[in-house]
Order: sequence, then C-alpha cells, then structure tokens
Amino acid sequence: MSPRNDECAPPAHRPAPACAPATAVAGAHAGVDADVPGAVNAVLADLLAERLRAASALHPVFGREVAARVVHFTATGGRRLRSSFLWWALRVEGAPGARRTRLALRTAAALELLQTGALVHDDVMDGSPMRRGRPAVHTSFTAQYGAGRGAWAAEPFGRAAAVLVGDLALVWAEDTVHATEYPAAAGSRVRSLWRALRTEMVAGQYLDLQGQITASRSALHAVRTARLKSALYSVARPMELGAALAGADAERTRRLAEAGRAAGLAFQLRDDLLGVFGTPEHTGKPVGEDVRSGKPTLLAALAHARALASGDGPALAVLERCLGDPGLSPEGLDRVRSVLEETGARRLVEERIAALVARATGRLDGLDADPTARARLCELVHRAGGAAPAPVPAVSPRASAVSPPEPAVSPPRPVRSPAVAPDERGRPS
Repeated sequence: MSPRNDECAPPAHRPAPACAPATAVAGAHAGVDADVPGAVNAVLADLLAERLRAASALHPVFGREVAARVVHFTATGGRRLRSSFLWWALRVEGAPGARRTRLALRTAAALELLQTGALVHDDVMDGSPMRRGRPAVHTSFTAQYGAGRGAWAAEPFGRAAAVLVGDLALVWAEDTVHATEYPAAAGSRVRSLWRALRTEMVAGQYLDLQGQITASRSALHAVRTARLKSALYSVARPMELGAALAGADAERTRRLAEAGRAAGLAFQLRDDLLGVFGTPEHTGKPVGEDVRSGKPTLLAALAHARALASGDGPALAVLERCLGDPGLSPEGLDRVRSVLEETGARRLVEERIAALVARATGRLDGLDADPTARARLCELVHRAGGAAPAPVPAVSPRASAVSPPEPAVSPPRPVRSPAVAPDERGRPS
C-alpha cells in the first residue's frame, strides 16, 4: 500500500466519527494505547536484531545484503495500520493484562514482517522502481551490482535477489507466529486466521496479475481482487486477530469483521485513487503505475462501463489505448485522468468510499465495547478511507523518466464492461 501522511484525525470533508472521544487509560496497556506503532517497533527491534545476528552467522554477505534489507525495510517507513487495527480490536474487550499485551505485540510484529514480504514481492511483480520515496529493493540490488556487469545482468539479479528478501521476511513472520506461546483457545483461532490471511493475500495478488494479462474491465473482478488483496489482509483479518486474542464472543467478532471488511475495501479504493490522482510526494511511488500496468481497479472498470453505456467513443478509445501501456506519456496519463473525471468514475468511487466508511463506523457504533477502543477504531476507519487527493499539478517531463520502455508488440485487450459496481462482498449493488 502506498504510505499516506494522514494522522488519526478524520478527513476534513467527512463528518467525525460518532463514537465517544478516546481517553487515556492506566494499566499495563497504557503505553501501547498512547503509541501503538512505537510499541510494535520496540518489539520488532528486538526480534529483527536477533534474526539479523543469526543470518549474519550463516554468512556475512547474506546477513549484510539480504537480511539487513529485511530489517531496514521493516524498521523504516510504514504506518503500522494493521498493527493498530489488531490492537484496538483487542482493546474492545477492555484492558488486557501484561501477557495478552505481549502476545498482541508479537502478532502485530509478524503482520509487519508479512507486509514487508508482500510489498517487496509486489514491487518486483509490478516492476515498480520506488517504494516509500526510496528505491525499491530490486532497484537497490540492481544499482549495487550494475556498475560491474551492466544492466543486462544486474536487473535480473536484482529481481531474483529481491524475491529472496521477500521470502526471508515471510519466513521470519511465520517463525514469529510459530514461536509465540498463545493460550490454547486463542492460539487455535489465531493460527486459523493466520492461515486464511496468507492464502487470501496470495490469491488477491494473483487475481491482480491475472486481471492485467487479460485486460479485465470487470467491476466484479476488481472488487473481489481488492477484497482479497487488501480489505481482508489489511483490516478485517487484523481486527479478527485482535478479537481472537481478547477472547471476544461471536457477536463482537462478527461486528468487528463486518466493519473491517468495509473499511478495508475503502482503504484499497482510496489507494486506487491516489495511484492516479495523487503525487509521488504523497504516495512515495511514481503516479500512474496502475494505469500503465493495466491494473483491474474499480475506478477503471466504472469508467469503461459508463463510457460504453453512454456511447462515448472518444473516452473508450483513450481507455483502450492507454490502460496497460507501460510507455504511456504524462500527456496520455492526463487524458486518462480526464476520462475518469468526465465519466463520473472518480466521483462514484469517492461515494463508494464514503458509504463504506459510514457502514464500518455504523457497525462499530452499535458495538457494546470499551469506549476508548471503539473511538480509536472509528478514527482508524476514517484514516483507512483517507482524504480526497488534491488536484494534480501540471505534469512535468520528468515524470516520463520512471516509465518502463514500450513493448515491441502490444497484445489485444478484450473488453468486459459490467454496468454496476459490486459491494464489498463482490455482489452487484
């Protein structure tokens, strides 16, 4: 996911959550309440230092060039959003003791390592040169070894080495969960959720790739992909993990999961908008990558469906020509933005995000729970929905510097155009 620099306050263009304001709470958990990312980072620091020592003992080059990259990527950047959803879902049941607090922070650390692996692999698959405002892992390997052998050898090496960095992060995540001594009942539920979220994440990533190669314009495919790739993995499953660690009953767990599914889809839809209408300074990545790679987003699917329904030939021509064109110029990206605006696709996605945020906070408002936890979860839901991106400034020629070269042959793109957008469960709405 692209990093966004919003804090806990809900966006100005949306009403504040109807939950009670958060208040400080004394007890073993108070330090975590005050700074969830900081508490998770402290656990990660110890865990990563131990893992780095073990990796370096195997071979210093492996430790320095592979394990150290996992450490650096995990320790720098990222907002710990998944960890925060886990923690405040745990807090729904009230103040946890010292043991549950430790278990929650270790599980959150595992989530952050899983996120490292997912993002490193995602950048390799997308060919994305930047992440969090810095060179992506595969790009850094290519730069490190490019001077000696040249790009023809260094680029494949960089991609292959980055896959290993991502693999190592996933191994460390799995090791962390395996080594955590959960109580019997909670442990069974946590491990079941952990298995589910890992498989869902991979399934969503594959559907994302499959949607690109088939040039899918299906809104249903886009929503199902977003639900698997991001909504469940980023919000719903972390909330369910927190509920499992807290021993929440079935009704509270159900409400938290429903809120998480809605908020998680809002999170991905906002990310899709930022990928087209944001700025590199805001997202930490080049803008327009989703357009150039032809990602199957709801934004693109709605634009295509509405242009087709209205018989807007010029708009359809722009979408067919530009979506999936890796060499798309800044001017071409501007034309796509215009089509997304003129067809009403951007407005519809904004409305969907607002409705999903309202649905999520509505589930939380009706929850019989610790008021501090409910308020913080409402704040996190608004953060997930994000603020509307500012208007895009005029595109400078520099933007084309990060565009991959145009392929020699562009494959035909089949047209698929459902007329309605599905809801967060993948059903037509």
